[in-house]
Amino acid sequence: MEKYRKFSVAPMMDWTDRHCRFFHRQLTRQALLYTEMVVADAIIHGARARLLGFDDAEHPVALQLGGSDPRKLAEAARIGEAFGYDEINLNVGCPSDRVQSGTFGACLMKTPVLVADCVAAMKAAVKIPVTVKCRIGVDEQDPEPALDTLADGVFSAGANALWVHARKAWLEGLSPRENRDIPPLDYDRVYRLKTRRPNEFIGINGGIQSLEEALKHIDHVDGAMLGRAAYHTPGILADVDAAFHGGESDAFNFAALIDAMAAYAARHIERGGRLGHVTRHMVGLFHGLPGARRYRQILSTDGTRPGAGPDVLRTAFAAIDFRGAGAEAA
Repeated sequence: MEKYRKFSVAPMMDWTDRHCRFFHRQLTRQALLYTEMVVADAIIHGARARLLGFDDAEHPVALQLGGSDPRKLAEAARIGEAFGYDEINLNVGCPSDRVQSGTFGACLMKTPVLVADCVAAMKAAVKIPVTVKCRIGVDEQDPEPALDTLADGVFSAGANALWVHARKAWLEGLSPRENRDIPPLDYDRVYRLKTRRPNEFIGINGGIQSLEEALKHIDHVDGAMLGRAAYHTPGILADVDAAFHGGESDAFNFAALIDAMAAYAARHIERGGRLGHVTRHMVGLFHGLPGARRYRQILSTDGTRPGAGPDVLRTAFAAIDFRGAGAEAA
């Protein structure tokens, strides 16, 4: 089983773009990072460099695909492999209106045979791992047979891992936002799947708020995936390597991080981008530290102005008081 999957940052639409991933990679060298979901049709027919381009520093990084046509998913997977991704992941969990209209995402929980066909086609097309991310069920499905049937199908088709968001998705009656919180979490259901499939990689996702919680899940499954907690309080990622991969637990050098992000932002601006494309992912970095509010204000105001440059990052960083925080400011 791939050790890099022990801790992952979840794929999140509109959030885990290439700038977010580069930022997260400065905090953890070991965590598996995911792209936003990219629709197979868009990869086949769209602007591939814009959709799939990423910095080499992001490795290990997985491309998450959306779709339900095995042939198209296989072609998109081949293209993703050629771009250098370490893994291809099929989205069988997103409950948004967009994926419902395209009959993919969480809708595919209702058609496990098709999901297995998609996995088999992608496995035949690429040499890198192919994985699946799903829910425990949708709508009125009983999560016991629904999850077992999906898992059996994808593993029989050759899937290298299954990540399970430990909630149902309600395609009728709940919005995508509500689907992230209202359906109750059922971690035990995922644990039972791992007990039933002891030789397969089973990872867990959904509602995990801290590394301490994630480590408790590792007692029962193979990997833990954080989403919103990692995005809104990214500073917790600085402890991932020590906690999950036996890395050194020395104080993290945030000054070096800011330097790296300022240099990255300068390159992005030179290519015609804006500082805000990068800094919008960094607003929560110093959550809970003295000066964090001022840091957020500077990034949210000065950082979004036309012509803003990377020096804004250093100005914001100077507002943070690290005394007693256990991290290196310089």
